[in-house]
Amino acid sequence: MANILDGKKLAQEIELILQQTIESGLEVAKRSPGLAVIRVGNDPASGVYVNYKEKACQRIGVKSFAKHLKEDISLEELIEIIKGLNDEDKVDGILLQLPLPSHLNEACLLSRINPDKDADGLHPLNLGLLIKGEKGPRSCTPAGVMALLKRNHIEIEGKRAVVVGRSILVGKPMALMLEAANATVTIAHSRTKDLPSLTREADLIVVAAGKPYLIGEEHIRENSIVIDVGIHRLPSVKKNLQKSEKTKLCGDVKIFEIENKVAAYSPVPGGVGPMTVTMLLANTVDRWQKHCGLPLTISHLLP
Repeated sequence: MANILDGKKLAQEIELILQQTIESGLEVAKRSPGLAVIRVGNDPASGVYVNYKEKACQRIGVKSFAKHLKEDISLEELIEIIKGLNDEDKVDGILLQLPLPSHLNEACLLSRINPDKDADGLHPLNLGLLIKGEKGPRSCTPAGVMALLKRNHIEIEGKRAVVVGRSILVGKPMALMLEAANATVTIAHSRTKDLPSLTREADLIVVAAGKPYLIGEEHIRENSIVIDVGIHRLPSVKKNLQKSEKTKLCGDVKIFEIENKVAAYSPVPGGVGPMTVTMLLANTVDRWQKHCGLPLTISHLLP
């Protein structure tokens, strides 16, 4: 039977460590860690994610400086808001919730965040540190995947890994983190020819393509490890459901086809998703310790 990589349980364990870390540092720091999540517009999925993040902040004692901004805000106005948060001493981490409305330049805005307050590791300087293998804030979703693998004692060194997806948010930093852990890494994407022949060679597959049910039994070798980063809401085929139950969550992987074939897999929901939020908190608490001159006691939680 496959080992189910329980991200929800691990996230709860890490949250407890972070909560205790904050409580033990308050006397010296004189303030709680501060996280600013900037949301632009009314994208429903972004609203759900930001709500999760705000609730997680409340659970462990991080002060939220959330900004929910109008859809038509100008680039110049948003840059000024980011500057203000960069200068705010009580803010240790800043996250720009993606995707942004089409008129806003994502790369320009990410580069305006103080790299020392970059809670999602997407500033060009921090991506450069990742490429060089040097310490710095790491992108939360791939960092969560690495924590999930470590917690379940899954050996990465020497393994063949395939990352399906090449986004700057997940795919590219994921490949770099696996490479840093001494895996041999291949990145696949929407234009990869004969994807199954490539993924069947992998000991470890991380799927972050953003396409529901992209990966099935034909893509997987026996006893491999499958990490499903995707999350989608699809219409349910079941009848006689309540109105609130007419959709279901799924990932990029057909878990029902591969669960008896693989050695371990991450479920959707309850796998990578909770770990993404928790690693955002960990990045923020780590920055707080640095900014307040506290001992850096949670470095072991970060890749």
